[in-house]
Amino acid sequence: MFPYRDENETQRTPYITLAFIALNVLVWLVVQGAGAVVPLARSVCELGLIPGELTGTVSPGTRFPIGDGLFCLTDPGPQVSHLITSMFLHGSWMHLLGNMWFLWLFGNNVEDAMGRPRFVVFYLVCGLAAALAQVVTNPASAVPMVGASGAISGVMGGYLVLFPHVRVFALVWLGFLVTSVALPAWLMLVYWFALQFVSGLAVFGGDVGGVAFGAHVGGFVVGLILVKLFARADYLAAHRAHHWRPQRLVRG
Repeated sequence: MFPYRDENETQRTPYITLAFIALNVLVWLVVQGAGAVVPLARSVCELGLIPGELTGTVSPGTRFPIGDGLFCLTDPGPQVSHLITSMFLHGSWMHLLGNMWFLWLFGNNVEDAMGRPRFVVFYLVCGLAAALAQVVTNPASAVPMVGASGAISGVMGGYLVLFPHVRVFALVWLGFLVTSVALPAWLMLVYWFALQFVSGLAVFGGDVGGVAFGAHVGGFVVGLILVKLFARADYLAAHRAHHWRPQRLVRG
């Protein structure tokens, strides 16, 4: 299944969404070597978020296998900056492209509802909340976490609050037949979680590459809670007016 558009039209160009996509792609190409083994492993090891480092429950120098005979050694200190850097790293082409496509599909409307500065803050807060949620659920882990998945889960949570009845159009392959179907946005969330699980298994034996389940849930919940605090008041008022329907009269 390949979602390709929704029913929402944006009122302005989503420059911030495009900038986040460009930044993630640039990091993948320049810092991560477009998936070459050594640059990819180095970036995940040196810039990914290791919960045990942040909580101090993993001893410095702890070894973790990271593919093809390579090992990651944990550093002393909490490495707080990795809460941010890990949000712009990915574990594979599949991980990157899936994340960026969903960010484009749903982020443009959420950005439109918030305005550009607020959307920047909302995206980063969701990403930080996602990372911290995973740290809380697995504080002693030495496995590096990477990916924009947590932040995008927050964006999708916000989308579902703002546009609960919007349909998303997707291409579905039925053998040799390809057809387009209209699906509710909530079903895309289920599909999104499934994609993250599969992409995580595809990288380093499933240990690295996708943000873990706790991070997805944390980002999603924070997006649900905060979206109306970040959305523009004029947008929410216009949105309510657009979707209001009078009750039918059943008796004269």
